[in-house]
Amino acid sequence: MKRSIATDGRKVLRLQSGLEIRLDTLWATGLLCAAALGFSALAISVGATRTGLQDFIALLTGAKLDEGQLFALLDVRLPRLVLGFMAGWCVALTGAMLQSMSQNPLADPGLLGLSQGSMVTILLLMVFAPAAPIGLVPVAAILGGLGVAALLLWLTGGGQSDGLAIVLMGIAVETVLSSVTSIMILYLPPETSFAVSDWLAGSLFQASWDVIGALAPWFALSLPAILLLGRALRCYDLGEETAMSLGEPVRRTKPVILFTSVLLTSAAVTAVGPLAFLGVMAPHLANALCPSSGRARLVLSGLTGGVLVIGADALTRRFAGDLAIPIGLALTLLGVPLFVISMRLRAVLTQQRT
Repeated sequence: MKRSIATDGRKVLRLQSGLEIRLDTLWATGLLCAAALGFSALAISVGATRTGLQDFIALLTGAKLDEGQLFALLDVRLPRLVLGFMAGWCVALTGAMLQSMSQNPLADPGLLGLSQGSMVTILLLMVFAPAAPIGLVPVAAILGGLGVAALLLWLTGGGQSDGLAIVLMGIAVETVLSSVTSIMILYLPPETSFAVSDWLAGSLFQASWDVIGALAPWFALSLPAILLLGRALRCYDLGEETAMSLGEPVRRTKPVILFTSVLLTSAAVTAVGPLAFLGVMAPHLANALCPSSGRARLVLSGLTGGVLVIGADALTRRFAGDLAIPIGLALTLLGVPLFVISMRLRAVLTQQRT
């Protein structure tokens, strides 16, 4: 392993296997991991019960805590932290995949209707089969997402249309499904309507090790997906015609990317509800931190999404006091201003360079 200069003039770390890793990507990854650890320390320490990071470290070294501290750490704060990071990772990763595939910087699971497809089928299950086993919820979510993906592929001629056509069709499907969701909420019994509205705002209130166990296989699936799809998405970043000229089998990889996006989105929606705008915001913030493509962009986007969710949750619980703010709203309140500032700084720097 040695430091070297890549053909584009950037400093890289070259491994014996021939793999090159850009040093700025490593720095950005380290910075995001440090931010995740910092917010994790804050998240573990915030709550009504007097316990926190020191007690957690003591617990890991064999110390004994009282029942209240164990419940606060192991049954409330830690599941909330782990679930938030995993859901944020999945949604942000999906946004980065869809943006590269459609070559549209606004593409995300919500804009293409994938999240709404999962939500509608979950709502239908809750309304028409309230006694159904809880294990059917993720199945319903995946079927809803796959239905929307299949519809998009059919409307765009099997994925042969350009990225703009896919996004426009996705917006149309999303609009129809959002109307269906609104109608269902309007005519549901008041208590059910309130519960559904709370879930639609994105929620970590039901975080538990069981929910984490249900999301974990899909989170693990994202790692081989990054390895297998990273090269294809790097080609897509150059434009579809260029990707085809580089030998990328677009007709095969587009459905695979869309199918992977559906699985990750459905799993995250089932666990915490929709996380609006995260799929757009996280890849752009990751790109502002360190411009990249392919596997590096996917990893940085996923880390950014996880950091944003646990950071928004920790900060709102720290400063909002007894006011319980759903994670979807907290993410919007704190993440969007950060997104606007980063985009504004990027525009100013671009103007100065020109």
